Amino acid sequence: AEDRQPAPLGSAGALAYALLGHEAGQPTHHGVLQVVAVVVAAVLVGLVPHVARGHGPALDHAARRVLTVAFAAVCFQPLYNSGRLDRLPGQGPYLVLFLLGLLGLTALCDAVLAAALAGARTGWPYGPLLRDELRALAGIGPAICATGVVMALGAAVAGLWALPVLSVPLLLTQMSFRRIGAIRTTYRQTITSLARATEIAGCTRPGHSRRVAALSCAVGRELGLSERELTVLEYAALMHDIGQLSLVDPVPAGATAPLPAAEARRIAALGGAVARQTGVPAEVAVVVERQADPYREQPVAARIVRVVNAYEDLAGDSRHPGGSLAALEQLRLGTGRDYQPEVVEGLARVLARGGRARVVPVPQG
Repeated sequence: AEDRQPAPLGSAGALAYALLGHEAGQPTHHGVLQVVAVVVAAVLVGLVPHVARGHGPALDHAARRVLTVAFAAVCFQPLYNSGRLDRLPGQGPYLVLFLLGLLGLTALCDAVLAAALAGARTGWPYGPLLRDELRALAGIGPAICATGVVMALGAAVAGLWALPVLSVPLLLTQMSFRRIGAIRTTYRQTITSLARATEIAGCTRPGHSRRVAALSCAVGRELGLSERELTVLEYAALMHDIGQLSLVDPVPAGATAPLPAAEARRIAALGGAVARQTGVPAEVAVVVERQADPYREQPVAARIVRVVNAYEDLAGDSRHPGGSLAALEQLRLGTGRDYQPEVVEGLARVLARGGRARVVPVPQG
């Protein structure tokens, strides 16, 4: 989710140009190469404001946009220019269904490209990334495809004046995306600030909650969690030690993994109570509250937080000279009751690929 940059207005406009057959009742004569050239020029112009604000150009997103539109143009323009389009779907509702089906295939192509680019950039498994992209198609994807078809058909009848008129609803949608992105960013910053309270109070080591959150999200992706589940997992991982603020005697170095089971569950219950008072979603408080339970009684997110927190505590303990390998071995020894074996092996695979994934801020657009 953090790498997805929705631009519904630009995407719908580019797809409409790729599917443009008639303009004000007159046939057009542009082909695939002209569609690609115009879209490349438009994408480059669109990058100028980002570069002017000091943001690096998102060349992978630009390449993805061009390739997706090129796919739609290759499927449509040769059929239109050869006249076979009139003989195959005909006109009226059949043409609309044909265009919607074509854009559905284009959306699938875009999801495949997006997952491949994200995998190359992050090193995360391709399967979970593709599932995330396919789930996202149920959101803004149908609106972009339908608007692209309406733009193309409207321009065919009314001319290019139809484009700005039909762009207004999607422009409002994009403004809503930016508002939602800003709200999510502010909310996440609030959660992060709350999580830092344990570090400021000296209850945990500096950066502990952020490291646990980053590694938990990486393990969650490895196990195929959805975007919503990953968000809950990240928030719970950031707040997993907040119960230590209620302790009279702090835990040495904030490491809860070596504590007796009853004491760890008591701290987790305190953390769940504190989390509920902060107003976070109920499922986040449940994960915080149940992170110390036996794994067979825990939700998936709590199992991940428990494993990653224990690894972070054990690997950072100076009494364990073996570091990461010794910590993993100790986690494997505890898979009979405390840690789910699949989560431990998922953590091992993440660490083998280079390990500590960064926590990426949520985009605002």
